Amino acid sequence: MSFEKYRKAARIIVKAGVFPFPINDTLIEILRMVINEEDLDFIMAFKRKHSMTMEQLKQSSKMSEKEILSHIEKLAKVGLIFNQPSSKGIMVYRLMPLVMVGLFEYVFMKKLEYTKEEKKLAKLFSKLFDQLGDFIQDGYDTIMPIFENMEPFDRTIPVLGKTINDKDIKIIVEKEIEVPREKVLPTKDVENIINKFDDIAVGHCFCRHHKDLLGESCKQTSLRENCFTFGKSARYTTEQGFARMISKEEALEILRKSEEVGLVHKAFHPHSDITKDETSICNCCKDCCGTFEWWRTGMIAMINHAHYLAEFNSEKCIGCGTCVEKCPVNAIALNNKNKAEVNSNWCIGCGVCSYFCPENAIALKEGMRKIYVPPPKLRT
Repeated sequence: MSFEKYRKAARIIVKAGVFPFPINDTLIEILRMVINEEDLDFIMAFKRKHSMTMEQLKQSSKMSEKEILSHIEKLAKVGLIFNQPSSKGIMVYRLMPLVMVGLFEYVFMKKLEYTKEEKKLAKLFSKLFDQLGDFIQDGYDTIMPIFENMEPFDRTIPVLGKTINDKDIKIIVEKEIEVPREKVLPTKDVENIINKFDDIAVGHCFCRHHKDLLGESCKQTSLRENCFTFGKSARYTTEQGFARMISKEEALEILRKSEEVGLVHKAFHPHSDITKDETSICNCCKDCCGTFEWWRTGMIAMINHAHYLAEFNSEKCIGCGTCVEKCPVNAIALNNKNKAEVNSNWCIGCGVCSYFCPENAIALKEGMRKIYVPPPKLRT
């Protein structure tokens, strides 16, 4: 009976996200480690709707307000319930998914103690990701059209270190994303994003923490505490112990340190709607970042909003290969003339190549684009 209840709860949690995780023994074991059996009936209340007010929860759960608040308090502590008021001041309780953004991110955003339980949980998530990859590869031709029609998971923002001269900017017209006139265009500069929020919190990079627990520590950087949340997300992460509040000045200093080692700024928006304020910014490395690694290993497509495209000056390029090494998505290669060339369909406009180019041979040209690159097909 207990296993069946966990299985039903697992199905509801998976439906709260966008990825078709298998409902299997691995997932059930993960949930057993983080959710008490007495909380399962409450999770069932989200069967038809993943965001509800207290009155709606009373109706769907048949529980008292006191009982509901007790469940919410426990599940919020593991990142499965978001309990912050809406923009209209109405308290809304939202069931979080397994990933992007949910249980996985919040569990590993906290400062780790490197306990046996944490290491076991990390291994279980790694196993579950492998199993999702198997599922995607087995149904590759059927699943790719679904990925292609998805909204981008995140939005890349170029590094602080390079000033872009307006005279050098060119507008890209192909694949341009239409934004309704009444909507405000998203902020394209990471410093301005930081400056527009009063509440800023920083937690540990969940991807690098996860790899640390697996004994596969990041080769690119020793930085860990550089995952930002803003506004009500910042209030949520600090209240639940996932992060700590910081000043704008400290946030900008962390961003600069992240750029010095070639990390990529990736912003997240509510429901992937880039006309809404950012909820968080990750600073992603090439070898640990989930979206980069999962794409390379055939688990998900790379789907991204980009404002810029790298443009190379072949006369200045000396063919040193620095940009090839630094590019997080393998979008740059040296041609037969030993000059760097960019795959414009893959470039996410992060500016890391430009930041590290010793000859200043790379500029960024502007234009909103949707990047879609399917994962490699690893099976025939």
